[in-house]
Parts: sequence; structure tokens; C-alpha cells
Amino acid sequence: MNIPNRSILLLILIGICTGDAAAQLVREANTTLNLPAEAPQYNNFTFTDAFPTLSPFEQPVAIVSPPGETNMLFVVQQKGKIIRITDLNGTPQKSTFADLSSRIGISYDQGLLGLAFHPNFQSNRYFYVFYTTSLPRRDRLSRFTAPVDWDGSGTVDLSTEYVLIDQPDDSPNHNGGDLHFGPEDGYLYVPLGDEGEVDDRYENSQNIELNFFSGIIRIDVDKKPGSLEPNPHDDQGTDAVIRDNGIARYSIPPDNPFVGATHYNGIPLTGNVRTEFWATGLRSPWRMGFDPLTGRLFVGDVGENSREEIHLVNKGDNCGWDYLEGTIDRPGAPTPPAGFNPVDPIFEYPHESGSYSVIGGRMYRGESLPQLFGKYIFSEMYDGRVWALTETEEGSGVFTEEVIATESFLVAFGEHPATQEILAADYDEGKIKQLSASGPVSGNLPETLTETGAFSDVASLTPNPGFVAYDTNADLWSDNAEKQRWFSFPDPNDRAGWARDDNWKLPTGAVWIKHFDLRTDYREPGAWKRLETRFIVKTDDGIYGITYKWNEAGTEAFLVPPEGTNETYTITRPDNSTSLQTWSYPSRSQCLQCHTKAGGYALSFNTRQLNRDYTFGNITDNQIAQLELAGYFSNTVEEVTSLPRIVPIDDESQSLHARVRSYFDVNCSYCHRPDGSAPSAWNGLMSDPFVNAEIYNGSISFDNGNTNACFAVPGDPANSVVLHRMAGTAPFQRMPPIGTNLRDEVAEQVISDWIEQELHLYPTYEEWRARQSSDPGGPDEDPDGDGVSNDRERITRTDPNNPEDRLQYTFQAEDNTLSFSYTHLAGLNFDIETSTNLTVWTEWAPTPTSFPATNSPVLKQGPTDNSPARYFRLKVEEP
Repeated sequence: MNIPNRSILLLILIGICTGDAAAQLVREANTTLNLPAEAPQYNNFTFTDAFPTLSPFEQPVAIVSPPGETNMLFVVQQKGKIIRITDLNGTPQKSTFADLSSRIGISYDQGLLGLAFHPNFQSNRYFYVFYTTSLPRRDRLSRFTAPVDWDGSGTVDLSTEYVLIDQPDDSPNHNGGDLHFGPEDGYLYVPLGDEGEVDDRYENSQNIELNFFSGIIRIDVDKKPGSLEPNPHDDQGTDAVIRDNGIARYSIPPDNPFVGATHYNGIPLTGNVRTEFWATGLRSPWRMGFDPLTGRLFVGDVGENSREEIHLVNKGDNCGWDYLEGTIDRPGAPTPPAGFNPVDPIFEYPHESGSYSVIGGRMYRGESLPQLFGKYIFSEMYDGRVWALTETEEGSGVFTEEVIATESFLVAFGEHPATQEILAADYDEGKIKQLSASGPVSGNLPETLTETGAFSDVASLTPNPGFVAYDTNADLWSDNAEKQRWFSFPDPNDRAGWARDDNWKLPTGAVWIKHFDLRTDYREPGAWKRLETRFIVKTDDGIYGITYKWNEAGTEAFLVPPEGTNETYTITRPDNSTSLQTWSYPSRSQCLQCHTKAGGYALSFNTRQLNRDYTFGNITDNQIAQLELAGYFSNTVEEVTSLPRIVPIDDESQSLHARVRSYFDVNCSYCHRPDGSAPSAWNGLMSDPFVNAEIYNGSISFDNGNTNACFAVPGDPANSVVLHRMAGTAPFQRMPPIGTNLRDEVAEQVISDWIEQELHLYPTYEEWRARQSSDPGGPDEDPDGDGVSNDRERITRTDPNNPEDRLQYTFQAEDNTLSFSYTHLAGLNFDIETSTNLTVWTEWAPTPTSFPATNSPVLKQGPTDNSPARYFRLKVEEP
């Protein structure tokens, strides 16, 4: 009896599935877990004196710290002094850093109003101030140079003043003056009010051809190549821009919104545009700040008669004044032109009894108050209300508000440079205060690992029923620690939504556990120190994270406080040498910083990481296949053999390119992705095309004055900023900024090798196009007529102008056997797909995803079937 081959295959597959089903992962409920469904919540907040041993400050209006500094703070006093606080983490001391009193005019909003340290302050010692002079009144932006002993007792020499802008000002109020360098671009942002008095008396608010009032200007103080010269201008008989031989002392960033503008509010421009403007339509922007995590700019704008406003300011925004006050029409204002297109504030509140001066604040990124993490904290100066704004959806720009404290006469916010806790300047009491929790806590946490109910035997780390051990293809770098992982969906009815490339949809109540051990003596195989056991708990609207620190005996672990902690261990090497290693036990806010919605909450719980074999009891099988069989998914999983996977950084069988892209995905993409929080352009996701990732000669936010620097420069590790970021080469901030204290030198070397040896094989389309002997045209064109588009020729590294140069493969059908042979090119993944209708394609003779380090010959074979027609194609992918 002849049985069609297709039936034979079906019988074989049924047999295989039946065998697996008899020995598979069995899902169990968990009834022992003792963790609250939501994160613990403090019920009250207050402001307490951050430096109770210091004498009061005199009218403090700004709190600033230099980049890279963690143990020093500078307080700006309105009357002209900048006070330095040293030894923040020990016994704080105050001293005078600079005294500009002799140059300051004081009245209403006048005085010394702003301070910003240059991003390269540690090397060039430049800092910038904004102050008003006495009559004739002027608004002045100046640079000074700090003394060599700036961090000790040194005082600034006022003769180092270098004035950039010196603008006449007819009124003593609405001066703005808060200064900040953009964390992403390194440019200086300067807010200015409408010149003062009422109803925009001087008609500055909707004019970008007159002066620098009523907006935020953005300038390049480093005069980088490509930046532009400010337009010449006459303001009250003098140009407010200081020039040397006709050349300004700063430049205009070429991407400023009004560079080349011909219209504003739909009306033709006739004069010399002030291309310095970044945003317009602000009445009295008093205190602003960048979110250090996302780079977004939040501004408080003091209203006139009706509204106080908080704006999330973006490039070119018109914030509405003086046609609008907040979202309402200003009484007596002229009719706006047809082209007027204002951007509403993200929050506004009406003038009520004792409520008429908003103080722009800070996004909370501290460690001790995790329930406030990612909330914007600001206040009303007079009635003392302190709000927290919560974004309803990450990146949506839509916020809800709640009053969390009351504290009058706060006039500025800042951050503690070591902990990022929110500080505020109390103008009345002359104190620097810190936001802290008060009152009871709801949702108490277990104090010991045993009390969590996750393990039936803590000493042996034996999990209770309902927890499943798993592993990943590549570990996040964790300072040489080894890790074990478990997860649980305690309710057996809960399922995850599986996805090939996107984040999995995870059920509320799911729990992930990660345990860390550190080898402390490399001379002894068993010399491991138990460090910590972390939990991530999925809540209704996010996650919370906690960790337990093990005792010296390794018999129990105890809950780490919300702000985290550090401990230093001695590491002994095989040659008997020793070194000290500091291990950071994360704060609960740090858990939120990485385990974001964009990152999928549980960072390693995705297809690329879990697509590998694992031993469950007495069977070894693909983890994803077993999770599906056990009922952990709400939808059907694709054939696991064809699924993508991450590869470890030290897997030498795989190409450098695949290993590096995998490393970026695991270690960076939870922030560096299109929907992530990082204020930079590059994309670490391996699932997104490399040509669009801004990695190859990718743009960077900070180049340290090196115009040749890019994210990764083919053949040039020295100019590749990614390596400087990983190493923390001064003045670059080391990445990642949290979660690690040691450099990953193995990864640094692999990435350096990749830059030198392989990166050039993966150019952007335009770069590849420029390399060809003659221009082949766009990516979808086929100039040599070989049926292969230019973009496919780029991927397969063939000549788009030569029809003979194409990917070679052979196909043969003989004796009921189909045979394909081809050369698997290094660094690419090859699959053969088949279809009966040229519409629906499936993988034929599937093999695991692989991006091999070298070219290798491949022969794939399979039986024929009785289909009337079957088509095949070779699919080629780059990592």
C-alpha cells in the first residue's frame, strides 16, 4: 500500500508530539506567595532641612551641581553670591564660590538668577550665570572660569567674566534666568520673561524679530562646526549680542526651529529673525528643568490674573502668551492671527486666594520614594501646595495631578547629586530642604526572604510549587555575578500574550525572581558569596521591585530599604592578588527606571531571550515550546525552530555583529529604543533594522568637542563614543548609569573588534550606495536587472551593477528528495521558505537562527510531497 509522503510526515509528527506530551513541564498554581499586589505607598510627604548644621542662605533661588559631581552642591543667592556646600555625604560645610554682588541690581525678580556648569566643567572649569545689572538695567548672560581649587576654598576671579548677551530691560520683573545645558545636545537653554509689567506692555510675547524676551533661547556656547552666526540686530541702539570683530561669542544650533524661517504665526517676517529662539509665548518662566532620564524640558510659567501653567516644551512651541493665559483668552488681548497655533500647558490652575506664583520643579528620579518615581514635582509659592503630575501613558504628554505636600515659599527645585532626591530652596527660611516621606506605609513587605513564601527551603533555594526555573540566551552584565531565575503566574487561569518580536503581554500578579552569587575567591571552585534575591511584581499599571540581601552565613536574606545600599567585598584572584568590589543593591526606584513598559517590564522574558533549550526535571526541550505546552500562553506560538534569538557576547561561533547587536539589545534597549526613555537617537533593539538604528556613524548627544566622533565609526574605535560611554572615559558618563560598578572589559574588546573588523559590512543604504562604481538609485531599484533589489544586494554584499554577481545556490529534486545547497555567508541568517500560492510562505527544513562567524557550505534536504505546485525562496536576514 502506497502512503503519500505528506501522510507519512503527519504520522511522524503526531508520534513526536505524543511522546513530548508525556514528559512535559506541568503548570501548577502557587498559593504560598506573600507579596502585596501593589507597591507599598507612603501616605504623606513633607520637606525637611537637608543641611540642618549649616547657617541659613540669603534668598536662595537656584540649586545646582557640576556634571559628574556627587559630593558637592552650589546654591545661588539672589543678591549675588554663589555658595558652595562641600562634603554632602559627610559633614557639610559652606563657603563662598563666587561673589557678583557688586554687579547685581536687586528689585522684584532681579538679581543673580541662574547658574549652569558646562558639560566639560571638570576639564575647562567654565560656568555660566544669568543676572540683572543695576541701572541702566540689563539682562546679562556671562561665562566665568572657576579657579583650579574650585572644589575646595577657591573663589572665582571676576575678571574672567566673558559676556555673551547684554540686553536692555525696561522693567524689573519677569526676568526668568534659570540656566540649563540640554542633556542630549549640550546646548545652553535660557528662559526669559516678557520684559515685565502687565498685559505684555512691551509687545514682546509674539515677536521673534525684536529681542530675546518671552521665550526660551538655545545657543551653542562651544561654537561647534556647522553652527551658525547669530543675525545682526539693533536693540535700543545696540546689539544685545556681544561680538568680537563682528563675530558673536556663541553660535546658533543649525536645527533651531526658526533658522531659515520666513513666517511666524502665519505672518511674513520682515526683519532679522532671532534664530536663538527655541520656544516662544512665555510670560514669566520661573524655574525649569530637564528630566535627566528622558531629556524632556518642563517649565513653570507664572501667570498674570487668571492661570498658573506648567509646560512640556518642545522645539518651536508657542506657549500662547499674550493671546492666551493658560488655555483661556486673555481679557483685552488682540485677536490672534489665523496662523497662531499654541501648545496648551500640561497643567494649569486658577488664581485663588493666596495662589498666584507657580514654581517649576523636577521630575523625581530619586531612590528613597519609589512611588514618586517618574512624577513631576512642583509647587505654588504662596499657598504652598506641592503637586505630583503623573503621565497617564508613557510619552503621551497627558498628566493627572495630586497634591502631595504643603510648603510655602519654595522658589526653586534641584536634586541631590548623589541620590537624585528632590531638594527645594525655601526663600523665606533660607534653607535647602529635601522632599521626604512621613506618616504610615500601606502594603507592608515581608522582612525576610523566607516570609515571601517563594521558597520552600531558602537555604537550598528550592522554590515552592507554581514557580518555574528558566534561563536566558545572554545575561545582562552584572559585574561578574552569576544568576538564577524563576517566574510564577500564581493564578493558573492567567496567561501571557506571546509575540515574536514585540514585548509579551504579561498578566497582573506575575512574579519574577533573580538570584545573584559572586565569586569571591578564584582559587577555590566553591568560593561564592550569596548577594541578593530580587523580585519583580506585575501590578495593574506597571511593576514594583524589591530585593533581599543575604546574611554572611548564606542562610537568610533580609529586605533592602527603599533607597538601596552598597557593600564592598574582597575578591581574590588565582595569582593571590586581591581587589575590592562594591556591589550595589538597587533602590526600588532603580527597578522602575529599567523595568519599564517600553522594555516589557520583565526584561528577559521575551522570545529572543527564552528561545533556547532548558532542562525541566528529566526532559530537555525548548523553553518556549514547553511553556506553550504547559498553558502559559493565550495564543499560538510559531514553530520555535524558526524563532529569532539573542547570542552571548562570548559566543565565538557567531559573528561579531550578531554578538554586539545582541549585547546592545540585552544591556541597552530597555532605554535606547524608539519608545524608550533615553534622550538619544540610537536604537538598541535587535528586532529593528540595523540600517535605521543610528549606530553606524550614528549621531550623538555629546561629542566632547570632537567633530569626528559618532556612536560607532567603522574602523575607528577611538572616535566611537559607545566605547567611551562603556568605559566612562572622562568627561563621558559611564553607561549604563545604574546597576553596575565594573566595566565589562570582555564586551568592550568585542565591540572594539567589531568596529575594526565587521561594522563596515553593515553600512546605511546611502553609505553603501556611495561605495558603488555607479549610482544604483534607490533601495527598491534593480539597475542590473537580475531580479534582486538594491537593498537585497546590499544585504548579500553583491554588486548592484553586475547581473553576474549574485547569491549562488543550487536546487535539485531527485528520488522524492529535494536538495538545496548554498554558502551561508558570515554574519547573515539564511532560511528556505516554501509556498503553494506565492502568498503564504512557511519555513522549509527549519534550522535555528544563526549568524555564523565564517562562511560555511550548507546542504538542506527534505522529502517531496504531492502538491501540484510548490515554490521555494531563499530568505536572507542581517542581525
